[in-house]
Amino acid sequence: MDTLEAIMTRRSIRAFNSKPVSESAIKRLLEAAMNAPSAGDGRPWHFVIIDSRDQLDALADAVDDGNAMFQQAQAAILLCLDRRLEKFAGFGDKDCCCAAQNILLAAHAQGLGAVWISVAGIPPREAGCRELFQLPDNIEPFALFPLGEPVEPLPAEYRYDPARVHHNQW
Repeated sequence: MDTLEAIMTRRSIRAFNSKPVSESAIKRLLEAAMNAPSAGDGRPWHFVIIDSRDQLDALADAVDDGNAMFQQAQAAILLCLDRRLEKFAGFGDKDCCCAAQNILLAAHAQGLGAVWISVAGIPPREAGCRELFQLPDNIEPFALFPLGEPVEPLPAEYRYDPARVHHNQW
């Protein structure tokens, strides 16, 4: 799958079958995430891989009131921000967004489903991740990505909207 095809056909997948996600597939997701651009090449991220059924089920309760997508997911990635690694203060969030998008595109390119679950700025989710994964105080949980083979593929959606494009001025 080429890059533009991946971008134009990726969808948020929230229902997964029971096929395990391989370690090699997860490694490819992490490689893609760690190749994301970051301000000053700071790479202010860390990742927690969740592949234990018990942890995935606990995650469902800890961050989202038993959400079925975590109970169906065969793995998940928690993307964390380490502000000590920011080369330019305040850019870490943007850097993590780039890593997050790479995770989503790499998952799609491998035939995996994934969805971005925001954690940063949502106190119950932050607290649930901190407690469940015993995060150090300096590490901020940023986003979660439940992973698995989609129950069914979703059709691509064409979302280009010329009304949102402005040339040379508003």
